[in-house]
Amino acid sequence: MPERFRAHFINSLSGFKSANLIATQDKDGNTNLAIISSVVHLGTNPALVGFVMRPDNNARHTLNNIIATKSYTINQVSQPFYQQAHQTSARYGKYESEFSHCNLSTNYIDNIEAPFVEQSQLKYAVNLKQIIPIELNNTQFIIGQIEHVICADEAIQDDGYIDIESLQTVSVSGIDSYHKNQRLNRLSYAKKGVENKPLLVNGATYIGGKSDESNN
Repeated sequence: MPERFRAHFINSLSGFKSANLIATQDKDGNTNLAIISSVVHLGTNPALVGFVMRPDNNARHTLNNIIATKSYTINQVSQPFYQQAHQTSARYGKYESEFSHCNLSTNYIDNIEAPFVEQSQLKYAVNLKQIIPIELNNTQFIIGQIEHVICADEAIQDDGYIDIESLQTVSVSGIDSYHKNQRLNRLSYAKKGVENKPLLVNGATYIGGKSDESNN
């Protein structure tokens, strides 16, 4: 296949992926922002997440900052600023902050070295725990532990589920296609021989088979 056709084709095979901005800064306070579509959940206790860094091109500012400071934030992309988020994938220099070039704002919290993206409605601070080199294609799998989460209270359900649809979170397919998300339903915990039941009916959450209108 031609190179660009192959890139679009193979990237599209994995379907919808989360769109996140990885925010870092170096020891001198120079900030960096990169859009990533490979963030994955690895465990809840400890709370671990991972993502893939693309092959080394001698200008991996995000990775270099993470190695130097052990600190970064993951900021979900939502509909109001997805175009600015996409623009962070352009090749800016080490001292050209994507925050300023893409019209996004930094937000800092005490004791967390990396900046947050102020526009993001769901974001969390992460401490680097492990980097696994993937020799097959010269990428790196970055594993970190979640230390602090910022999310609107009204998006957090009574059972801990985060309603990302209410936050206008977008997903990405392929390299450059962004999508709104619409939930079909939440389903009951799967058990052998037990029929799945919807947890949401007309916007209300079923708990123990009864509708809980308070979760509307």
